[in-house]
Amino acid sequence: MLNRVILIGRLTRDPELRYTPAGVAVTQFTIAVDRPFSGSNGEREADFIPVVTWRQLAETCANYLRKGRLTAVEGRIQVRNYENNEGKRVYVTEVIADNVRFLESNRDGNQQREEGSYGSGDGYNAGGSSNRPAQPSRSSNVDPFKDDGRPIDISEDDLPF
Repeated sequence: MLNRVILIGRLTRDPELRYTPAGVAVTQFTIAVDRPFSGSNGEREADFIPVVTWRQLAETCANYLRKGRLTAVEGRIQVRNYENNEGKRVYVTEVIADNVRFLESNRDGNQQREEGSYGSGDGYNAGGSSNRPAQPSRSSNVDPFKDDGRPIDISEDDLPF
């Protein structure tokens, strides 16, 4: 069996961070994902997909994601149900994310780039214990191609071929 989903879309509103009674962080947000075709009126349509993140990943998303930001989400689809106040069975389909990638920098004019990937699947452990930092480091914002066009001082012994 396989239950994996990868979505790229824009947040429809700021994430909502809450804590369970046991103190576990949980964040909910919705992303709008464009459909690959236009509707009958010629306009593009979108699906609005609810996303849930847990623990450290939830706190990171709440701190860095904002309405309108382009975001990639990787996780699994989960369907849960409950009985509402009127006694009707309500079904909820949502993506439980284990990896969230911020695909663009802040839009508020802040020069600091917040692009990065967070989650349990790529070494950023949503459970809180990891050898990698929970936030992008400022040194990771250095452009490795800044000196493009200049000769690189490398010896023949360093080349793998």
